[in-house]
Amino acid sequence: MPAYDVLAVGSYSVDMIFTGLPSLPKLGHEVIGSGFTMIPGEAYTSVAAMHRLGIKIAWAADFGSDDFSQFALNCGRQEKLDERFFVHHNRPLRRVSVAASYPQDRFFITYYDPDPPVPAALKALALASARLLFIPGLFHGPMLEAGLKLMRLKGMQLVMDGNSGGEDETTNRIRLDVPSVRSAVENCRIFLPNALEARRLTGEQNLLKAIEILGELCPLVVVKDGPNGSYAFQSGAVFHEPAITIQPLDTTGAGDCFNAGFLRAWLDGKDLPACLRWGNISGGLSTLAHGGPGRKVTVADIENRLVEYENRSN
Repeated sequence: MPAYDVLAVGSYSVDMIFTGLPSLPKLGHEVIGSGFTMIPGEAYTSVAAMHRLGIKIAWAADFGSDDFSQFALNCGRQEKLDERFFVHHNRPLRRVSVAASYPQDRFFITYYDPDPPVPAALKALALASARLLFIPGLFHGPMLEAGLKLMRLKGMQLVMDGNSGGEDETTNRIRLDVPSVRSAVENCRIFLPNALEARRLTGEQNLLKAIEILGELCPLVVVKDGPNGSYAFQSGAVFHEPAITIQPLDTTGAGDCFNAGFLRAWLDGKDLPACLRWGNISGGLSTLAHGGPGRKVTVADIENRLVEYENRSN
């Protein structure tokens, strides 16, 4: 048996989240919010959410000597995350985002120090044994190809989120007609974009058609559509489950928390409608606090909210 259910690879960030903003910022004007939270984000969100749902997860991550790295590291230790594949560097490795969060969406301003030449991910792949390799974003290119060789030797299956926020959206670098992007999707066992990402990748505005196009490349495509729920495409069939009824406070990290709920159900062998429901609940409940990891979602929380779906079907 593999030592872990999931090996997650990806960087931390520290998200400084401003909420209660009366309007969008404009140049030359100050916008004052009524709330502020500082919390780890990026890969940390998915890792913490999976850990809380009882998934046995290892995280390969790089940390520096700076205060932001130490903040994220201390939060991980409070969560009792597995530290075996953490790599510490004697230099700043700052990864910071300032988020302006609104009830239905948000935007970020981000700064990253240069990544290490050899990331923690490659070192972990050489050592770890897991059922799934999880990448919390659409990663493509030569580094992925190198990682895939190690992954296949270990018998791992690739799961990838569709987040490509670091790419320049005015270029074609994040479309399926780019060979490295297409290859990344083709190598996934499960691909988990949101609706905007699915449309952008395929160039198809009809969401169901976009899902089908992605489904021609990947065995299981799962698309998150916020208040409209989520979709899955497998073996030519489309599945849909509506979102739970909820009044969101902050949607930051909701998609990452959806991934955690979906994968917990999938690892447990549940059918696709059930997996979508677990994802919808996990992602939905995460919006009740600031930041993706701000609201701790447990298996008991999800099981309690499954009653809502049962009531809808009666």
